[in-house]
Amino acid sequence: MTTIASYIDHTLLKQDASAEDILALAGEAKKYQFKSVCVNPVWVPTVAEALAGTDVLTCSVIGFPFGATLPQVKAFEAAEAIKAGAQEIDMVIDIAAAKRGDRAALVNDISTVVKAVHAGGAILKVIIETAMLDDDAKVLACQASVEAGADFVKTSTGFGGGGATVEDVTLMRQTVGPKMGVKASGGVRSLQDAQAFIEAGATRLGASSGVAIVEGEQSSAAY
Repeated sequence: MTTIASYIDHTLLKQDASAEDILALAGEAKKYQFKSVCVNPVWVPTVAEALAGTDVLTCSVIGFPFGATLPQVKAFEAAEAIKAGAQEIDMVIDIAAAKRGDRAALVNDISTVVKAVHAGGAILKVIIETAMLDDDAKVLACQASVEAGADFVKTSTGFGGGGATVEDVTLMRQTVGPKMGVKASGGVRSLQDAQAFIEAGATRLGASSGVAIVEGEQSSAAY
């Protein structure tokens, strides 16, 4: 049986997180069997070591949280994170390019990172920061992600003034089709939230509240 835990990237991206915080996060991920632990690149070696021998993946963020970094720098950062133990990479797009409708710039931005990530044997999730875009720009960013060969599109950084909505996840799923991954991130705080996003088409959930979500599922299953 597929559980909610298998959808969750257990996440801590606060810039002042401590080693104790990160190790606690990894410990929770092992206990509840989350899909991955998602951290800033500086913590990738710590998480990869803590998760060694488990099925929980190590995930990191690139060009985070603004996306306003040169594509080749994002690619280098991604490659280094993979060398350090990351198996999944969540990159932030050039948000300004999406807002001005520059498809070529978006495809170049994403495909440059795709090449580095896939060369390292990892998968790439593309954060389009939905709270900053209108629907046309969201569609464009998703289409560019498909064209560039990314593995997932993702709603939000959690630092951009808003998180995932069911409407955005529905739009993203409609745009990328049935095969590409869609990750809802930001505002996934309860079992009910998680279920709503999955019903809308999400195949992955980014959450710092993973324990509460899973315990909500376990509690509801007891009745």
